[in-house]
Amino acid sequence: MIRILTNFIQRIFNQIFSRKKEFKLGLYGPPNSGKSTLANRITKDWLGEKMSAVSNIPHETRDVIIKEKIVIKHKGKELTFNLVDTPGIATKIDYEDFMKFKLKKDVAKKRAKEATKGVVESIKWLDDMDIVMVVLDATQNPYSQVNITIIGNLVARRIPLVVVANKIDLRKANIKKIESAFPQYDVIGISALKGENMEELYESLFRQVR
Repeated sequence: MIRILTNFIQRIFNQIFSRKKEFKLGLYGPPNSGKSTLANRITKDWLGEKMSAVSNIPHETRDVIIKEKIVIKHKGKELTFNLVDTPGIATKIDYEDFMKFKLKKDVAKKRAKEATKGVVESIKWLDDMDIVMVVLDATQNPYSQVNITIIGNLVARRIPLVVVANKIDLRKANIKKIESAFPQYDVIGISALKGENMEELYESLFRQVR
């Protein structure tokens, strides 16, 4: 069944990119998995500029951010895409969690309200995606309700995806655990912060669209 599903997704993927020269690439994942850091790495690599703000406080990105017409090159080939950095997906957002980062109560409540709205917007934007990179923190347990919900939504919408195991530069990173959790998908281990293994990530895009 897994092989049939994988082959089906690959056929849909090929059909999409056989007729599109430009596509929307969405970065999805739980809060603080490194989506915005990855967005900045990609835009630095190919545009020489940053795209999103980053912070150690969860839900720093609370609005969908788009950077258009990014061109990546690999072995004489080019891909043009619009990069979409989305707010982190969470099943529960409590303002008291933000107060642990020394935010004042009114600021924490405002952030929680904006973050909740951001989750809704992220899910709505899924329908516009041609491909999604699911960015996971490789130091965290991948068997979470949030991760299952994200990938379940992508499968339901028949959206091709690549699982990105971020933060491999950290000692507690465990890529094999992520591979075991999602064996039917390509899992690419990277450090968006340090730029480690980005070439393999870019190469994976070209493998998917050939």
